[in-house]
Amino acid sequence: MRRLLRPFLFLAALVFLLEAWLWERLSPVVAWIVGLVFWKQIRVAVAAAIDRMPPYGTLTVFSVPVLLLLPFKFSALWLIAHGHWLFGGAVFLLAKIVGLAVTAFLFETCKPKLMQIAWFRTFFAAVLRARDWAHAIVDPYKRKIRSFARYLRRMAPLSANPGYMRRVLSRLRYRMSRAGRS
Repeated sequence: MRRLLRPFLFLAALVFLLEAWLWERLSPVVAWIVGLVFWKQIRVAVAAAIDRMPPYGTLTVFSVPVLLLLPFKFSALWLIAHGHWLFGGAVFLLAKIVGLAVTAFLFETCKPKLMQIAWFRTFFAAVLRARDWAHAIVDPYKRKIRSFARYLRRMAPLSANPGYMRRVLSRLRYRMSRAGRS
């Protein structure tokens, strides 16, 4: 059973790390956008309003982007279901990126108030543990892929050899089968 579950756990870890990576990469972009002259007053007003709110009010503000972007995500899924793959995928991706960016900004602004809620602190600690778990699952594969990429770069001059690609693929299959047994 565990062998069947392993690909799904790996995929879940990969999706989780992708979300975390986007969160980290979008935070500076959002900070830059918010730092523009026009947005600076809005940011100060939002921060001042959040400072005056109780912790559960702040939690409500923090969850607003999710609710506002939900119709866009449903519309994207509807477009995909009706054969508009590219447009639906673009709408979904844009909604996801905007949602992550706004949520990252709001989280940084709301974090001190949110950490006053005991169950939120517990949830936040669980998310950090999940991130560490995801890294523990994905990092060994990343190291193997990087190692194999270095190997391919070293072997690139030999690619003029007719049997080169067959040998490379054979070695790749061997390494993957060995990795699956461990």
